[in-house]
Amino acid sequence: MPLTVLTSACRLKPLCRLQRIQAHMMSSHVEPEVLLEKAGRAAVITMNRPKVLNALNLSMIRQIYPQLKKWETDPETDLVIIRAAGGKAFCAGGDIRAVTEAGKVGDSLAQDFFREEYILNNAIGSYRKPYIAIIDGITMGGGVGLSVHGRFRVATEKTLFAMPETAIGLFPDVGGGHFLPRLRGKLGLFLALTGFRLKGRDVHRAGVATHFVESKKIPELEKELVDLKSPSDTDVSRLLESFQKQSDLDSDKPFVLDKHVSDIDRLFSSSSVEGIVQNLKADGSEFAKKQAETLSRMSPTSLKITFRQLQAGAALSLQDVLVMEYRLSQACMRGHDFYEGVRAVLIDKDQSPRWRPSTLEEVSQEMVDECFGSLGEKDLAL
Repeated sequence: MPLTVLTSACRLKPLCRLQRIQAHMMSSHVEPEVLLEKAGRAAVITMNRPKVLNALNLSMIRQIYPQLKKWETDPETDLVIIRAAGGKAFCAGGDIRAVTEAGKVGDSLAQDFFREEYILNNAIGSYRKPYIAIIDGITMGGGVGLSVHGRFRVATEKTLFAMPETAIGLFPDVGGGHFLPRLRGKLGLFLALTGFRLKGRDVHRAGVATHFVESKKIPELEKELVDLKSPSDTDVSRLLESFQKQSDLDSDKPFVLDKHVSDIDRLFSSSSVEGIVQNLKADGSEFAKKQAETLSRMSPTSLKITFRQLQAGAALSLQDVLVMEYRLSQACMRGHDFYEGVRAVLIDKDQSPRWRPSTLEEVSQEMVDECFGSLGEKDLAL
């Protein structure tokens, strides 16, 4: 899709341009999947597939990436805002069904999607201009990749964050191996293995978002971001902090995991997934029982891959993590559990996946090692 150019002949002020983008989102004709527009000196990316919770597909990646690179060197562009249409989801993940169908028949989409998505994630992580993700709604999987590596992530009371990939025979990719082990204590490992959902202000408290702003204030925040003149990261940060100070919704409620932070650190400290499960079963508390039950439903292969992914990723750069994760993605495409997980959770929805192997003990070290093996000339090049 060509970039929508709001020409200087319109003589529109940045605010009017932003309103025009917002009006464009409300119109009833067939919409492009992603809007790439300028409002003054701000670039605005709008995820525009609200009927499918703004799921990210390859065509959207192929539109966003080159434009993002152009804006990075464009002297007329000062910052990038990524947001979403529909009011329910920022981006609920990648277009997993399409990838599943491609993987089954050996179509190149099963390589292209992950490769190009990770290249985009890396571009966001190394972006030289302020990049502000407004994650006002469901943010999972691919949506996390579009936001979490950027300098600023703004959560609202409508934000729902999760990395639920172990439930579908995958792993928390899109750089999850980089950002998750950098959350405090064992919180990242807990989120990665269990797919636990964080909501609203807790997304900020956990360290996934950099700021929390009430949803009703987002249009005003966007307007003020657009109005900033040649902003530095400090200028953007100051503006976001001023909006955060005006947002006291749920500020009196404790962090949802407050009572369990020390339990998580203790129970998820082990040299293996089996050790974690043993810790949970031995503990006997309601919280521990619930987590043990959750892990028992996940793909054993995914759990072991994810454990090692975060262990390794803690000491790697984002680029090196993405190279590792591309290898893992292709191992999942070659395996059984990803297709079975998607069938059970997204297609038949019987929620009864038949994992192979079916137990942690049957997933050997050799099987895990193979998933992390080099793809030679097919490795991801960044």
